[in-house]
Amino acid sequence: MHCPFCGADDTKVIDSRLASEGASVRRRRECQACAERFTTFETAELVMPRIIKSDDRREPFDEEKLSSGIWRALEKRPVQTEDVEAAVNRILKRIRSLGEREIAANNVGGWVMDELRDLDQVAYVRFASVYRSFQDVSAFQEEIDKLKNIPSPELKKRQQSLLPDDES
Repeated sequence: MHCPFCGADDTKVIDSRLASEGASVRRRRECQACAERFTTFETAELVMPRIIKSDDRREPFDEEKLSSGIWRALEKRPVQTEDVEAAVNRILKRIRSLGEREIAANNVGGWVMDELRDLDQVAYVRFASVYRSFQDVSAFQEEIDKLKNIPSPELKKRQQSLLPDDES
């Protein structure tokens, strides 16, 4: 690590601690040449796969695009920010755990729909209408009929879990 003050490449780590809930390491360093101290942060750099669009174009995965699509569907809906962030993190974890170099966009869209169904049914229908390109009212009605057979997010939260690992 080069010293940001004098440019020397001989620095010593004085202290290391976990930061960002264990997602990074904070290191206090001291330059051996000028004795100035500075802080660095070390995080794992994970390569996300490329997304294969429906027209066979490939583009880099964009976490901001994922997050903004979910927030757009949830606009003016009573959903906690922490719940949305947790949903985004579950999708990201799922993408990383595949270990693939490329993933079809419709897979990611399906995972978004799964998360939205559990967060807010209105947001789910909003997203589904764009994602599945609903052409008429009957397509909306079919999707709403499917939702009627699934417990609402509020009911799921109130239900007692049968398994200790079950988060719902």
